[in-house]
Amino acid sequence: MLERLARAAAGRPAVTLGIVLALALGGAALALRLQPDTGSDTFVSRSSSSFQATVDDQRHFGGDPVVILIREPLRDLVETKDLGTVSQLEACLAGQVVVPNQQLQAFTPAPPGAQAPYGGPNSPCGKLMQARPAQVVYGPATFLNRAVAAVNEQVVALERAAQQAVTNARQNAYRLALAEHLSRRQALTAANAAGQLATQQQAEQLIRMYLNSGISGQPKIDDPRFIPEIVFDQTRGAGQPKARFAYLFPTANAALIQVRLKPTLSVAQQTQAIAWIRQAVRMPMFRSAYGGTYTVSGVPVVTHDLASTITASIAGLLAAALVVMALTLLLVFRSRLRLLPLAIALAAVAITFGVVSLLGTSLTMASIAVLPILIGLAVDYGIQFQARVEEARRAGAAGAVGGNSASDDLARATIAAAPTIATAALATSAGFLALLLSPVPMVRGFGELLIVGIGIAVACALCAGTAAMVLRVRYLRAHGVGTPRRGGHMPSFGVVGASARGAGEILGDAGARVASLLSATARRAVAAAARRPARVLLVGVLLAVTGWVLDTQTPVQSDVTKLVPSSMPALRDLRMLERVTGVSGEIDVVVHSRDVATPTTIGWMLRYQDALLSHYGYVEAEGCARATLCPALSLPDLFCSGAEVAADSCSSLRTGAIMSFLRAVPTYFSQAVITQERREATLAFGIRLTALSRQQRVIDYMRSQLHPPPGVSAELAGLPVLAAQADAALSFSGRRLLMLAVGLVAVGLVLLAILRTAERALVPLVPIALATGWSSLILFATRIPLNPMSATLGALVIAISTEFSVLLSERFRAERRAGLEPADALVRTYRFTGSAVLASGITAIAGFGVLTLSSITMLRDFGLVTLIDLSVSLAGVLLVLPSALAWSEREDAPQSVRERTRRTGGWLWRRRRARVA
Repeated sequence: MLERLARAAAGRPAVTLGIVLALALGGAALALRLQPDTGSDTFVSRSSSSFQATVDDQRHFGGDPVVILIREPLRDLVETKDLGTVSQLEACLAGQVVVPNQQLQAFTPAPPGAQAPYGGPNSPCGKLMQARPAQVVYGPATFLNRAVAAVNEQVVALERAAQQAVTNARQNAYRLALAEHLSRRQALTAANAAGQLATQQQAEQLIRMYLNSGISGQPKIDDPRFIPEIVFDQTRGAGQPKARFAYLFPTANAALIQVRLKPTLSVAQQTQAIAWIRQAVRMPMFRSAYGGTYTVSGVPVVTHDLASTITASIAGLLAAALVVMALTLLLVFRSRLRLLPLAIALAAVAITFGVVSLLGTSLTMASIAVLPILIGLAVDYGIQFQARVEEARRAGAAGAVGGNSASDDLARATIAAAPTIATAALATSAGFLALLLSPVPMVRGFGELLIVGIGIAVACALCAGTAAMVLRVRYLRAHGVGTPRRGGHMPSFGVVGASARGAGEILGDAGARVASLLSATARRAVAAAARRPARVLLVGVLLAVTGWVLDTQTPVQSDVTKLVPSSMPALRDLRMLERVTGVSGEIDVVVHSRDVATPTTIGWMLRYQDALLSHYGYVEAEGCARATLCPALSLPDLFCSGAEVAADSCSSLRTGAIMSFLRAVPTYFSQAVITQERREATLAFGIRLTALSRQQRVIDYMRSQLHPPPGVSAELAGLPVLAAQADAALSFSGRRLLMLAVGLVAVGLVLLAILRTAERALVPLVPIALATGWSSLILFATRIPLNPMSATLGALVIAISTEFSVLLSERFRAERRAGLEPADALVRTYRFTGSAVLASGITAIAGFGVLTLSSITMLRDFGLVTLIDLSVSLAGVLLVLPSALAWSEREDAPQSVRERTRRTGGWLWRRRRARVA
């Protein structure tokens, strides 16, 4: 397979490059369609109970709400024409139009199509009406409109019932009189008397109901007496809203509109819906007459804006990183086609992410972390192929005449290099198989994407690299330059060509000095490691063990406020929402039963709610200012307030009273807390935006207190539950160490299967294993916390270390098979293959060092972790691998390993000093 690819690329280089370029451009075009996916199924398995409960909760009651915070004194909002304005805004968000209903004295939704949307069909309201992304919208105006309509409907129903009772009394009295053989006149007199008595009784009953309810006269939406009776609690102070309506009126100067989007919306549809909502609140027709302002916030808004901010930021940083990598290659890679490895890497990345787009796979936060690993590996594959082919050419392997001869010889050199590079790539891919054991879907996708990307990178390096070098040879031959050699001149292209040659010579001279300095440093490190292999290995093992132990203490930063700039508008708005309302997220307890509207079930829900709120410091009189949990719209709120629960005045609920309450509550509101068939209900709690580890402790306590009555089940649901669960899985150090161990075992098994001997398979594993511990030790010492993007980057150590270690150890074995002594084999290995490894490692380190300059803490820490992982991988192959190779080269003759390794190291040291002299 590899041989056919190499010969095809060498035989038709222009066609090969054209195909790779077309695939890269097509992949890039497809990749541009990728949208960051922050859906809950990217960080929690679909099969988990929490995810299933959340999906069920969202299917019945809508997704996490987009919250519109209205900052305006409530008296100005609910007692003036602003209430009508807010009513129209809420209708707009729901994709409706409201019209005055004189019969019910309220605003009610117009029939679909009967009224044009506010602002016309092309306005935000028109687009919301067409798309209908909201499952339910409830806010102060909707609540009061529905309350007025419901009260009036109940009044009409009561009046009809009273009239029917009077009619029934008259009829019964008339029939009874006739049965007693009274005349018709006497029967009519008796019926009239019974009717008058029934009328008086029904009137007295209605008056008592009016007095008990506080309602006087027919309720109207603009009634200055009725609306305050519903909204305000005079016992709490003037203008203070009732505590049981905190989800609508959190303070005396704020109100909330909640828009629960349909859970079936795609990420793009959710993003578009949020954009339309933002545009709608800025429409002039919804402007408050009393200076009120609107702020769009909520967890969905922050999640989408966070993903967009990070994606946009990392795109700019990666562009800068590529420029830095290009300059670094010009300096440290001593080859004519110095930027070819970077071009190959870009093609491989474009094709890989194009495949992701083509398959419809989402782009998660972990997918972004694939970029440094894949670019680093692809650059290394390109450098290795190019370096080995040029080495063969300089040794006389390349043909001296004819383009076809050069093509054949270049193909042979590529074929000779391919097995070792393919072995390293296969072993690296095996190391990533351990990521498939992760319980977090985006981590599993991270591993799958890397495995696919590695295969594409090797194919690009083999085909495009060979084709580019063959074209270069043919071009130089055609222009009479002769066999290309380092330091040779390029054809002239006039002024532009002269300028390019001048810049190339400057960079070439600087690069030669830099490369010479780096090579000298690397040779000293190799010589020192080979001179004292046992000591180097012992120190390396001790440091690695220390790192593995301390890895359990490395923190994982999950507080969103500390991972992104505090100036991010969405985060600033969410903080404002939290300051006003006391909460910014919602945890739901989803209750299932054959009938949840029973005294037993509702009584348990009331007790559970009250116990949790008391435990976490909620006091109704003080609101949510200092509490960890706060009440949100729930089924118990339809029956009792917190004060009534505390006074045990809800313990006497009966089935008849419950059904009466449910009939009295507007369906538009009751559907947010109980399904129509009464088999499922929700008990909601507001929670602050805080570290996910702290949220997990709250969730664990809530679960520990779940003891529903027989026949009733209850589960926690909501985005905070899923996010905390994913964070616990990512931050569990035991699982990280287990995945690293499985990765190392997988690499060892692949190497053993390919190389066929235990020694050849185990020696490359030594620096790989030790580098994982060194990385953990450095992270702990520098106190750089892991985050959701960098928690999976321990795999980078295995990936890069495996690549470097296998290439170098197999080159060493090849030199030994060629008859060289261990010392000579080490020198040639690190002179040729080692120089290429050093060039690719330094290029990757320099490029991704740019990420450390980011203002986003998540990206900055991600860049620092990447630098540490790349550095320890290089250190492993420069310090530990020579010692492991020297240690493995012991003879069966009675000669101590210490003496032999000292002789090998001493020879290397004398050889280095002779070169310096």
